[in-house]
Amino acid sequence: MTLTEDRSAPEAEQTATAQSAARHAMIVSQLRTSGVSEPWVLSAMARIPREDFVPETMRQAAYIDRAIPLGNGRMLAAPVVHGLMLAEAAPTPADKALLVGDGEGYLAALLRPLVGALDAVDPAAASGPVDDGGYSLIVIDGAVEALPDALCARLAEGGRIVTGLVLRGVTRLATGCKTVGAVSLLPLAELGIPALPEFTAPKRWSF
Repeated sequence: MTLTEDRSAPEAEQTATAQSAARHAMIVSQLRTSGVSEPWVLSAMARIPREDFVPETMRQAAYIDRAIPLGNGRMLAAPVVHGLMLAEAAPTPADKALLVGDGEGYLAALLRPLVGALDAVDPAAASGPVDDGGYSLIVIDGAVEALPDALCARLAEGGRIVTGLVLRGVTRLATGCKTVGAVSLLPLAELGIPALPEFTAPKRWSF
């Protein structure tokens, strides 16, 4: 074993210990204090290493209580955003779920073990032709101004949706249900959720 290898092992162990401690602090000081108390949510977020889903240069900041830039205009929402989204979604093994976001990202890793099946669609493609549907749960990883009809068409009757919602420049957590073919959103808590430009509402003319 070289001297470099001998040094790298303890450093890796120290880094892993520090990340584990940061993950525990996230549970105690961010999630619990923000009303996220469901054991299954806390267990899921304690199990998934958030640092694996951020750029290398941001790994030490993976557990801060704010959004982290991922590049290409994308953001990883703050831990409390994903904790509250999971709690509102209440996923079950009976769910066929659709994530609007990165299918290899952090929220996908949290959701996948909790549902029967999980598909993902990039936000840029969510307004395109519907080639699959019948989803009992749709989770949008970000805040939208408007839901496109094509996305609503993917949701089964009685299915539920959890998203961020931009209202007059303020983002809120929101939930909805498809009833008689229509989806309406109920705004909940005000929350700092990264907005998705692909879901900007059309501009209205004013005189």
